[in-house]
Amino acid sequence: MATSTVKYLGSLRTEAIHLKSGEKIITDAPTDNHGKGEAFSPTDLVATALASCMVSIMGIQANTSNIQLGDIDAEVTKIMGTNPRKIAEIIVTISFNNHQYSDKEKKILENAAKTCPVALSLHPDIIQTVTFNY
Repeated sequence: MATSTVKYLGSLRTEAIHLKSGEKIITDAPTDNHGKGEAFSPTDLVATALASCMVSIMGIQANTSNIQLGDIDAEVTKIMGTNPRKIAEIIVTISFNNHQYSDKEKKILENAAKTCPVALSLHPDIIQTVTFNY
C-alpha cells in the first residue's frame, strides 16, 4: 500500500497527504532556490525527519529500558552544499530539560538516536553532527 501522495499546487508548492491518517504537509521551495520559503522545503523535511526520528527512537528505547525520558527539545540546522545542490550537513542539538541521567542511560539514549532509521538511511556523504545537552 502507498504511504502518501504528493500534488503540485503551482508556484513551487506541493501538498503531501499521508494516506493512513489524512494529515497534510505543504512544502515550498526555499527562498535561495526560487521559492517563497513560506513552508518547509523538501530538504527541510529531510533534516527535520532526522531529529524527529532520533527523538522517537529514544522514546522507544527509554520505554524498553525503563528510563524516564522527560522533556526533550531538538534544534535542527540544515546546511546546503553546491555543485551539486544537496544537503551537505544536518546539525541536530538535542536538549534534555529537567532530568538527570546516569552515564549508562546517556549512552543508551545517544546510541538509540544515532542508529535511528533515518540516520541509517541518509547518504554517508551527509554529515550528521549531533550534540546532546544534558
